Amino acid sequence: MNGRLARLGSMLALLALGMPGAWAQAPQSQGTPPAEEGNIFSNLLKYGGTTVPSSRAPEPEAAYCPTVDVPEGGAAMQTLGGRGEGAAGSIRSQATLGRLARECTPQADGTVRVKVGAEVRVLLGPGGAPGRFDVPITFSIRHDEKTVMTRQQRMTVTVAPGEAQGFGSTIEDGLVVPAALVRDYEIMAGIGRAGAPKGPAKPKARRKAPAAAAQEGGESGAAQ
Repeated sequence: MNGRLARLGSMLALLALGMPGAWAQAPQSQGTPPAEEGNIFSNLLKYGGTTVPSSRAPEPEAAYCPTVDVPEGGAAMQTLGGRGEGAAGSIRSQATLGRLARECTPQADGTVRVKVGAEVRVLLGPGGAPGRFDVPITFSIRHDEKTVMTRQQRMTVTVAPGEAQGFGSTIEDGLVVPAALVRDYEIMAGIGRAGAPKGPAKPKARRKAPAAAAQEGGESGAAQ
């Protein structure tokens, strides 16, 4: 504030010495009201300088961004096929879902783009050995218990020689929430196909009408 007043006082002093009557003699175009933005003194008081700073675009409203949920059966997955003895000995590895993170960004068209990060841990079983392990992960957007969008990835986790476990991480940034659902949706992430949309239901066997069934029964009795 002291700096602004100092600059204002200096400018007023210069005007008083070098331009007497400048206030009264300043020309204006006919029909044009004096623009406040053109008044260097009001600009000094408001903005701390002689010019008006460029206006900033309003920041977008923060998007609704729920925490990431794990569907039933999507927290872990075992790989069988080891050479150990017994049921436990056949477990080659177990992949477990670790830390999850998400980021939701509003788009110009009203939709919300969702980015999800997931960490996976692979632990060797009694029948396993170090190496590379493929872990499928399913990311999805749900609304009212229905899947709106699904993206699947297959990440590779390496367990180094002499180690019993390995870690890996991945990011999915292709999930988009429709504009109509940006205030009411769920973010899901799970190992395997947990949370993936189910295929079309199998067609049910068509039941015969009562008249047709009675006719077939009569024909069968006549044949006997």
